[in-house]
Amino acid sequence: MAHTVKILETEMVTHDVRQLTVEKPDGYEFEPGQATEVSIDKDNWRDEKRPFTFTSLNEEEHLEFVIKIYPDHDGVTEQIGKLKKGDSLLIDDPWGTIQYDGEGVFLAGGAGVTPFIAIFRDLHKKEKIGNNTLIFSNTTDRDIILQDEFEEILGDNFINVITDEPTDEHIFLDGYIDKEFLDSKISDFDQAFYVCGPGPFNDSMMEYLKELGADPEALIFEE
Repeated sequence: MAHTVKILETEMVTHDVRQLTVEKPDGYEFEPGQATEVSIDKDNWRDEKRPFTFTSLNEEEHLEFVIKIYPDHDGVTEQIGKLKKGDSLLIDDPWGTIQYDGEGVFLAGGAGVTPFIAIFRDLHKKEKIGNNTLIFSNTTDRDIILQDEFEEILGDNFINVITDEPTDEHIFLDGYIDKEFLDSKISDFDQAFYVCGPGPFNDSMMEYLKELGADPEALIFEE
């Protein structure tokens, strides 16, 4: 069922990531990590649906999305980047993607971190963040989404990896996260692993984790 929701607020959280706060339909419920299909309530765009994860919590009054904008793609996110307060979106009912299944290591590539935002916010609110760890891979420092919030929630268990330019503040890898890096940062492979990012990132992380001894049943990833 499609719901029409107005945009209440929009702001940039990085140079190419926009946060949208929108109305929440009556009775609309979801779990941290879930997503919905979103389209723009304008001619020629209503049938162009894309999946976006809720970054707000279910008990909050409004819905929130954190969306990476790709202006060179001439598509939905480019149009979302142009939306203003008062414009409308169409959202479907929630559906399951990544959901929390116990303490573990979260591996995110770029905008793939979005399903983890509500999960961490929920755990933090309940004072159950425990020893959960986020390893977050980005191209440059300025691409890191919600860095300050993750640092506050996770402390030393927030590990930033930058892959395209040397950095004084974060770990720099000339390339991508590999098996050796995971082995150096993770002491226990007998725990849950949550993986979300571009397809090649997901495939590589899942392969490395299995080779390092992670239980395939404990690997939770965005399909």
